[in-house]
Amino acid sequence: MRKYTLRGAGILGVTGLTFALAACGSSDDGSTGADGGESGDAPGGTYTWWDPYPQHDGSSDWEARVQACGEDAGVTIERTAYDTTALTNQALLSAQEGTSPDVILIDNPAVSTLADTGMLTTVDEFGLDTSSIDQNLLDAGVVDGNAYGIPIGANTLSLYYNAEILDEAGVDPASITDWDSLTAALEQVTGAGSKGITFSAIGTEEGTFQFLPWFWGSGADLSQLDSPEAVEALELWKGWLDEGYAPNTVINNSQNTVWEEFLTGDFAFAENGTWQVNSAAEAEFETGLVQLPAKDGGVAPAPTGGEFIVAPVQEDTARYDVTRQIVECMTTPEGFVETANTFAYYIPPTAEGQEALLEENPDLEPWVEAVQSAKGRTSDGLGTDYPLISEALWTAVQNAMSGAATPAEALETAQADAEAATS
Repeated sequence: MRKYTLRGAGILGVTGLTFALAACGSSDDGSTGADGGESGDAPGGTYTWWDPYPQHDGSSDWEARVQACGEDAGVTIERTAYDTTALTNQALLSAQEGTSPDVILIDNPAVSTLADTGMLTTVDEFGLDTSSIDQNLLDAGVVDGNAYGIPIGANTLSLYYNAEILDEAGVDPASITDWDSLTAALEQVTGAGSKGITFSAIGTEEGTFQFLPWFWGSGADLSQLDSPEAVEALELWKGWLDEGYAPNTVINNSQNTVWEEFLTGDFAFAENGTWQVNSAAEAEFETGLVQLPAKDGGVAPAPTGGEFIVAPVQEDTARYDVTRQIVECMTTPEGFVETANTFAYYIPPTAEGQEALLEENPDLEPWVEAVQSAKGRTSDGLGTDYPLISEALWTAVQNAMSGAATPAEALETAQADAEAATS
């Protein structure tokens, strides 16, 4: 294993990170042996684990899931949870201080940020097999041809619908296969007196996250924000707003707000994620799901959410054998399904895991299809440039939706800003 030297962005360079879908230090400095004693001693003792799930406390199923992997490896896991942005910053700080934990679960767009500093081992260096991982999901953690982690599962976006509203308006959800048919459905349901569609166009990463299926579904690429295809995608959203198919609230909507609007029963459609599966099942009206359509048909690539499990470089390489066992426990076919069931909204990143999940819950088949078509936000080789490009894009969406600029003008400015920020 190599030693590391911090490269690229320092702590100050990442304090503004707002990767979203989703405090205390470790008592283990990462430099002791596996049993907390001399280097090279037999397994035992404590291994440190950080994740972005503060909502899952010590009594949760997730805590039990993590501790079970420690028990299988013959060690105790000391788990610390931070919110998503704080976790990235804390991870970078720990690398500078030489106190990195043994294992981190990190939001997938942040993998490149950590890898760019040199603080992560690659999966090849760690001896992990990723051949069964779906490439479109693994790509989110690939930097310069090297994979720096393994997805523990994935979530993504799709289009929920209110079946009662569609029935009353005479809209067959199966007819929604492209942008034209979706727009026609919105015209039909609003003409029948209902509200059309709600989504998040907020000026944060959540806004970019929700816009990307339409951006990518037009054929656009994040390296060229002002392409004709990109303009078409933003014109689609702006057109829905102008026609009254979408409410003005979308400009400030978070994804949670979108869901709250949908649960009122007033809207025919809501763009939202896998994590709302249980809530949709408990809604006071019948819900359904159609895939987010690409412009000319087919399933649009939606961005992948979800965390990667990564192993920071340690001064004491004797710790790696046990760390590898912990990582492997989380990434077996059975482990992927167990994680999916624990969270209720993670789709396993392997074909075998997906098949096993569908045997237990066939209703998740549309989400498996959506994940299979999904795409990592950094997977076009954007790496640490992604958050800079994303900010330019969400700013363009805000400017166009508010009427401050036309879609073409807003995206032309965004491209210039992205080029300046990444040059």
